[in-house]
Amino acid sequence: MDPELSGLSSMATRQILAEVTAQLRHDPGVALSFESAGGVAIARRVREGAAADLLVLAEDAIAALTREGHLLADTVRPLWVSRVVAAVPADAPARALATEADLRAALLAAPRIACSTGPSGDALLGLLDRLGLAGVLRPRLLQAPPGVPVGSLLAAGDADLAFQQHSELMDVPGVRVLGTLPGDTAISSTFSAGVLTASARPERAAAVLGLLGSGAASAAARARGMQPYGRPA
Repeated sequence: MDPELSGLSSMATRQILAEVTAQLRHDPGVALSFESAGGVAIARRVREGAAADLLVLAEDAIAALTREGHLLADTVRPLWVSRVVAAVPADAPARALATEADLRAALLAAPRIACSTGPSGDALLGLLDRLGLAGVLRPRLLQAPPGVPVGSLLAAGDADLAFQQHSELMDVPGVRVLGTLPGDTAISSTFSAGVLTASARPERAAAVLGLLGSGAASAAARARGMQPYGRPA
């Protein structure tokens, strides 16, 4: 059997990749494992020369690393789209999020608001600027350390409202997911993949990368709150 291929990914896609790689192991000759951590930390490791074959990160990070020469440009492809959701502690009352006014009310009522250091956190900061709430709310913002689920801050009682990828909040004990953000305030992230230039087996890695867009992978993505790229919700 060929040596196992290795991949790196952010935490947002960890569960999807675990499912898919487990399924791939049933195919003769296909062996793949992923190590997941915070997206910022993974990007730093790639820049420092981490030895791996495949990379799955938010598209902005993938694009930057491709420009810097860390990925083979002709292998890069979008895989899944993830929506950001709002959540509260499980014992907190559910709040409506049907309109922008509902979202504003939830934000202004929350003493502590948690977000990530990844793409969803960056997008939330941009949204607060656009809504004219950044000045009021920035002192209340808590950014989880890279690789730490934002939901853990809710569950521990350290935050009253949180925003992160649905895949990272949906199964956290002690957390109630309120839903996606309404209308024009909606935030989504596309996760892309590519073969690292550091790969010693780029052709084989590219072939296995194609399997991440398979029907089984799409089903795993939907089960984790994401949508396959280019397909309807």
